[in-house]
This record gives sequence, structure tokens and C-alpha cells, in this order.
Amino acid sequence: MNKARRKQITDLSKKLSELLDGSELEDLKGEAEQLRDDEQEYLDNMPESLQGGDRGQAAEQAVSALDTAAEALQQAFDSLNEAIAALDEAEGV
Repeated sequence: MNKARRKQITDLSKKLSELLDGSELEDLKGEAEQLRDDEQEYLDNMPESLQGGDRGQAAEQAVSALDTAAEALQQAFDSLNEAIAALDEAEGV
């Protein structure tokens, strides 16, 4: 690998690391989890007669969607870490 490509790899790895340094993905995941928990609490405190109705179903769908969002944010965080490790490996070759 030539010096120019090695520098490009280093620069790309640094940019990805900067995305993770601020922990913004972790913060966003936490926000999604908090919203999910709030919606779940709303659903849990809803009278049983309403839980099976439109409001209850909408709350269940919101909980599920927010859970999916939190999981996707975690996967994005994990994928960025994996990409950084792969770039570091490529740089060392």
C-alpha cells in the first residue's frame, strides 16, 4: 500500500472515530429508549378496556417501533466500531 492511500485510510478512520467520540449515537439511542419506556408506561397504565382498542394498539405499535429504532442505533454504533477496526487493520497492512 502506498503512503497516500495509507493516509486516506487514516483520515477516514479518524472521521469515523469523531462520529463516535461525542457519543451522539449513544445519546440518541438513550432518547429512543426513554421514549419507548414512556410509551410502555402509558400503555401499562391504560385501563384494560382501552388497551385492546385503537389507542392501545397505537401505543403497542409505537413501543415496537421505538424499540426497533433503539436497536438500529446500537447496530449503527457497533458497525462504526467495526469499520474503524477494519480500517485500522488495513492501515497496518
